[in-house]
Amino acid sequence: MKKLLIYAYTEFNLGDDLFIKVLCERYPDTEFRICAPRLYKLVFKEIKNLRVYPSDTFFFRGIAFICRRLKIHNLAQKYMADHSDGVVHIGGSIFMQAEHWSEHFKNAETIRNKNKPYYLLGSNFGPYTDKEYYEEHKRIFKDYTDICFREKYSYDLFEDLDNVRLAPDIIFQLDPPDPQAEPEDYIVLSVIKPSIKGLNGFDNLYYEKMKEFAIYFIEKGYAVHFMSFCEHEGDQLAIEEIQNLMGPSYEDAIQVHLYKTNMEEVLSVLANSSFIVASRFHAMILGWVLGKPVFPVAYSQKMINVMEDVQFKGLYADFTTLEQLQPVQVFESMITHCMDVTPQVKHAEEHFEQLDKYLSLYERRIRYESQAEHS
Repeated sequence: MKKLLIYAYTEFNLGDDLFIKVLCERYPDTEFRICAPRLYKLVFKEIKNLRVYPSDTFFFRGIAFICRRLKIHNLAQKYMADHSDGVVHIGGSIFMQAEHWSEHFKNAETIRNKNKPYYLLGSNFGPYTDKEYYEEHKRIFKDYTDICFREKYSYDLFEDLDNVRLAPDIIFQLDPPDPQAEPEDYIVLSVIKPSIKGLNGFDNLYYEKMKEFAIYFIEKGYAVHFMSFCEHEGDQLAIEEIQNLMGPSYEDAIQVHLYKTNMEEVLSVLANSSFIVASRFHAMILGWVLGKPVFPVAYSQKMINVMEDVQFKGLYADFTTLEQLQPVQVFESMITHCMDVTPQVKHAEEHFEQLDKYLSLYERRIRYESQAEHS
């Protein structure tokens, strides 16, 4: 059995956790390993071919502390990479330029075993401001086994590399839960904390607008279900702020869903909703996969890039137009437009094209060696 190490964002973000789910379920005969907080054993308890190595145990933290003092970085993950048959680096916004990026870049490169296959799947590149950031990544990308970006803008940045490909977001490959025969009369509002997304100065405007939308929907006869995709990134705090603005008179028409380990529960809530107002990137993608009318509130260019890629014709807002947006516009757009993503569902499978070949060749070799041994 092949043993592959997964690099991913492990902060209990629904979108990133779904990436891992899709990957592991596609290859049930491959053993996947990931270094993540121990609670991830609960998140992925149904995935039998994934081993979670807890990163928050006393022993692991002790080793990490000693390594930092000795200026040795990522020793545990380097050991795991060296003792695996390859690495799958899977995630979305994993190449956003941050402060001290060159240090993080060097640390990440120290754990990459250049003699092992390395697959980068599902991401977009940027935003970035320094040309050096782009050039350094382009230099190392040449050595990766396979790279498949999820939007054309990122692909165009590296299209001259032979190992770079393009396919729609991996979550288009999710096998969604079966919805009820008829959707329930509630609207999901997936929210964010704008300042954590780099949109400083927009928190109050955003909370006020989400309050206006929620009250409008309630007065139209819908319940409102607020949804947090990632507590670590402030979604839950945003919900609390919006609820405080609404006051106690609307409490009976509101439900709150906080994702942590309850993946199937939140997917079911999305699947049975009437509409989705999506501030989260993957709330937008999941809404389309589930056949729901979606109103995107784009907090970054990556959402707009994907809307352009899939030729989304509905109305959407970003943070330059949010102040002028009226609740009636949101509602009317949702009741008149629903996206058919059948082509994207089909083509998203292309993310795994090269990994399919690698694992298939391995399985064929094992069968051949087994047959030769017994002949």
